[in-house]
Amino acid sequence: MFKGLKRDIRAVFERDPAAKNIIEVLLCYPGLHAIMMHRVAHFFYRKRLFTIARLISQFSRFLTQIEIHPGAKIGEGLFIDHGAGVVIGETAEIGDNVTIYQGVTLGGTGKEKGKRHPTIGNNVVISAGAKILGSFTVGDNSKIGAGSVVLKPVPPNSTVVGVPGKVVARDGRRVGPAAAPVIDLRHDLLPDPVAEAINCLLHNIDRLEKRVLELEKQLARQTAAPPPEACEPAVKSVFTGGGENSRGQTSG
Repeated sequence: MFKGLKRDIRAVFERDPAAKNIIEVLLCYPGLHAIMMHRVAHFFYRKRLFTIARLISQFSRFLTQIEIHPGAKIGEGLFIDHGAGVVIGETAEIGDNVTIYQGVTLGGTGKEKGKRHPTIGNNVVISAGAKILGSFTVGDNSKIGAGSVVLKPVPPNSTVVGVPGKVVARDGRRVGPAAAPVIDLRHDLLPDPVAEAINCLLHNIDRLEKRVLELEKQLARQTAAPPPEACEPAVKSVFTGGGENSRGQTSG
């Protein structure tokens, strides 16, 4: 238990540049408080002292706004940043060196007994507001974008965004025809499928507007009256050659 606690404290310094010293971390980080109390609650849960475990969990929830069921299995080095609104279900399993931001839910999708919550691999980053619902695995080194709703297994080394969540990158490269490098660390720079769709629509609108302007110019050129220079030969023919022929016909 205490070995895991040391690793949890070290994780705060490794992943939060705002952490200044050990006293501040121990007193001012609700995510760390929730993890510490969960490890105690989980100890009693494993001893089948369920009521004591739930009381500790309930006190932790009141103190930190983070709800971790005492039955959840959590590895070393978990870092819960900010933490408000985080919910971790009874049969959830979390690997080592996982980072969870505020508003994350590791929940189930039904009322059946047994395993019904997700299993999170090692070195996973779950961004703010993401929901991972169901009994499946999120592979090692994966990243879940903010606000995503994940309902299916996630392969290792993948990036998932959207509702429902879709894999948009794997092994550091985009999934799809436009294979380009993907930033693999900062969750705030994950690709936004909604923004990409809007940008695509705006690009098409701009292209269509230019095409319409070109067609309008072509139509204007085709329907415009001929310039004065084009009328001069016809006028001369009337008053020269055409006029003489007319006089000859009249005199005859």
